Amino acid sequence: MPIQKQTKRKYDSSRRKAQALETHQQILVSAENLFTSKGYAGTSIESIAQKASVAPETIYATFKNKQTILSKLIKTSILGDDDNPVPLMLREQIREVAEERNQKRQIQLFAKRIQVLMSRIAQLLEVMKSASKTEPEIKRLLKKYVDGRFQGMGFFIDCVTANGALRVNKLTATETVWLLTSAEVYNLLTIERGWSGEEYEMWLSQTLEDFLLQ
Repeated sequence: MPIQKQTKRKYDSSRRKAQALETHQQILVSAENLFTSKGYAGTSIESIAQKASVAPETIYATFKNKQTILSKLIKTSILGDDDNPVPLMLREQIREVAEERNQKRQIQLFAKRIQVLMSRIAQLLEVMKSASKTEPEIKRLLKKYVDGRFQGMGFFIDCVTANGALRVNKLTATETVWLLTSAEVYNLLTIERGWSGEEYEMWLSQTLEDFLLQ
């Protein structure tokens, strides 16, 4: 076969893959926007297709149904792979904290990272919670997230404890941090109370310092 034809075939194949990937991502972004603004029940495949500028048939062929789309969003944005129980979203934050040797700075750094994180995913987590009432697979993923986040907070406490004793035991410390850094608390303060991200960060940092450090 002439080299020119081989090159053209490879180019066409690469271009099709790139286009498919772009369409796939466009559908996910559109779905997330609608899920967080209209809710899970209020979002249809047709509305996602319209926002993504694709045919509904394309979405059905790619994802099959709405639940699969949300599952994909959760796995790529929040959970990550199955080999690590700590949610993907927490790994980099905790790794950075682990390298710090000053306890107060550890907490400040942690609060900053949590604020940035929650500003991105808190609303999607609320969608996930709502959808879990009717979708068994989403319920399973929610439990995995909740359990994994608790493990992540336990590791954070270990990182801080490595630099000095805390005022409370590990379980109490972990449960309290797990509660204070939840999407529910973030949404209550930033949406219901109108706090800015900076105000949330300062509150979280000061509250954790007062509760944990001697």
